[in-house]
Amino acid sequence: MQSPEEWQIPPEFQPDQDALAYDLRVALSSIVSLRARVPEDAFTAETLGIERAGQGVVIRDDGLVVTIGYLIAEAEEVWLTTNKGRTVEAHVIAYDYDSGFGLVQALEPLGLPVMALGDSRRLSPGDLVVMGGSGGSTHSLAAQVVACQEFAGYWEYLIDNAIFTVPAHPNWGGTALIGPRGDLVGIGSLQLQHQAQGGAIVPLNMSVPIDLLKPILDDLLTLGRVGRPPKPWLGFYASETEEDQISIIGLAGDAPAQRAGLRAGDNVHAVAGQAVTSLAEFYRAIWALGPAGVDVPLTLEREGDTFDVTIRSADRGRFMKTPRLQ
Repeated sequence: MQSPEEWQIPPEFQPDQDALAYDLRVALSSIVSLRARVPEDAFTAETLGIERAGQGVVIRDDGLVVTIGYLIAEAEEVWLTTNKGRTVEAHVIAYDYDSGFGLVQALEPLGLPVMALGDSRRLSPGDLVVMGGSGGSTHSLAAQVVACQEFAGYWEYLIDNAIFTVPAHPNWGGTALIGPRGDLVGIGSLQLQHQAQGGAIVPLNMSVPIDLLKPILDDLLTLGRVGRPPKPWLGFYASETEEDQISIIGLAGDAPAQRAGLRAGDNVHAVAGQAVTSLAEFYRAIWALGPAGVDVPLTLEREGDTFDVTIRSADRGRFMKTPRLQ
């Protein structure tokens, strides 16, 4: 990751205080940079690396910070740095795989303002927002909402009303999506490529709407997870093909899909006899079978042959290293 001295958002793309109805400086003061270190033998080390960096947002006076969960998955060390350069150790509280949110707790007072949780349901295409990065306005971006819609990720991930914005922030992981009222309406998760009218490829950001955090926050703080049975997980990476098929593009470690003999290149035709043609249909069909541990019957096509296989699903969290107690 580049140091703050090495990059900045071009001035013409930075947010303009005169165009905002809130104090931008105060809002951006709530954003911290985040560094995490993960053990080399962690389940996610190969795909996400052992050194991760992004940002997070202070949402409580006691130093509770919300970020995007992949930054802190299986982390054994987490460090937060304020815009003034003060660094504080933190520990992981929770990573909710369903929403994608992560929570960390600063182990010393941060002395930073809290960013209030907003209402992401108020957002609509055309709304002006700020993608707030750690380091102040030079690391923040004036952006516009272009869509609020369902998003299915290749890693068995599906959310409703994901927020898509342009232009894209170059350091999107854990950025604060700040709404028109100056409150937190989302957390930056991905940079994606979108084909605009005329065929041009335009990068955009996907943020997780903050409304997904509100109903689970108490559970995450008290239990470290959501207080319901985990969804069944198979441990594959999948994509949609142009032929409206689901293709397995990779397998995650020693997970159920690999144990059952699935291979990259397999096409999925059905789940428990129900035809699926999109990632969203695929995931929902699996999750409708029951909680983690349920058997998942799949109809696959491999090199022209069609066959059935049943996979015993698992709880994704059981494959991950749990946070150290402080």
